[in-house]
Amino acid sequence: MTVTIEYEAEERLEVPYEEIIRNVVEEALDYVECPYDAEVNVVLTDNEGIHQINLDMRGIDRPTDVLSFPMCDFETPGDFDGLEETPEEYFNPDTGELMLGDIVISVEKVKEQAEKFGHSETRELAFLVAHSMLHLSGYDHMEDEERLDMEEKQREILERRGYRR
Repeated sequence: MTVTIEYEAEERLEVPYEEIIRNVVEEALDYVECPYDAEVNVVLTDNEGIHQINLDMRGIDRPTDVLSFPMCDFETPGDFDGLEETPEEYFNPDTGELMLGDIVISVEKVKEQAEKFGHSETRELAFLVAHSMLHLSGYDHMEDEERLDMEEKQREILERRGYRR
């Protein structure tokens, strides 16, 4: 497993963010039973940076807490079967790892939302990574049923690593 973390924000998180991110990425991959070693890229930015990415990539003119950019096309969420059929699309030729995708997180939103929801920055960061890892594994929350399923999966991933409200 390769987790690349880039810290672009000026504001610092006062938590062991690298450890939290790696723990949650690893747990999420175990949870969805990913059969491959995977690589994930995580960028920690500020509201201005995520706002620009949100505008450029999604046409939404405001900052958000997290953005997910999956590299894999899943017919069924969490179903990794079939990815080997086109290895040149999904696997890093140098490492053989599954290129799962990119996660972008606003450090400012981590701090704001931790305060708003009355839990720690550790828990908020872990939640955003778990949420995004499910997106990278093909899950979405456009419909109520999908949203409820994703919420349950997020809760279970966080619980398995001890990240509680």
